[in-house]
Amino acid sequence: MRIVLMGPPGAGKGTQAERLVEKFGMKHLSSGDIFRAEKASGSALGEKLSKIMADGDLVPDDIVVEIMAKAIASADSDAGLMLDGFPRTVAQAKALDEMLAKHSTPLDAVVIITADDDAIMERITGRRICPSTGRLYHVKYMPPKVEGIDDETGETLMQREDDREQVVRGRLEAYKKQTEPVIAYYSDGGKVKTICVNGMQSPDEVSAAMIEQLQACRGESVGQCR
Repeated sequence: MRIVLMGPPGAGKGTQAERLVEKFGMKHLSSGDIFRAEKASGSALGEKLSKIMADGDLVPDDIVVEIMAKAIASADSDAGLMLDGFPRTVAQAKALDEMLAKHSTPLDAVVIITADDDAIMERITGRRICPSTGRLYHVKYMPPKVEGIDDETGETLMQREDDREQVVRGRLEAYKKQTEPVIAYYSDGGKVKTICVNGMQSPDEVSAAMIEQLQACRGESVGQCR
């Protein structure tokens, strides 16, 4: 299968991506990982990307498409492909359609993990990290034995800048502004099967629902599959 995995920050995409890869054996292409690798490569494209991101600007669609096209072309995707973090805009979605059409390998489904904004805020802003080991905690769901202190090193836990309330709200707004139109692009007119899964369930329940619906969608005609 070839699928796009979508959802707001904090919806659990990382966990579910790992589980889908394990279940179906597909190649996982995460735009975040690919961007970091391109920056580290020292290529001209990587240097351009580094400058844009260092300035705090959004990466233009043409550069995103160029980087992702390169990754898709070089991926061993005989067992399937899962795109995570791409496409983020309608322009990117249209470019992806053109890329896949050239090889007669259209998308099979778009999987959307949904989650309530308030729950996302609680999940992300409650995260704490040990500065030396990267061990993660949550003030409510996975607290340390002693409040604010790492269980093993005794270091004071920290909150990452990306996990602060103002930053999280900005990320959520960016998702709604840029990415929700992409969902509409795929679902309107039945361009691609869309699978919506409630991310407020437990991780195991989310995984089971995604896998069940993906299996049910295989071989069916294009349309809505919810």
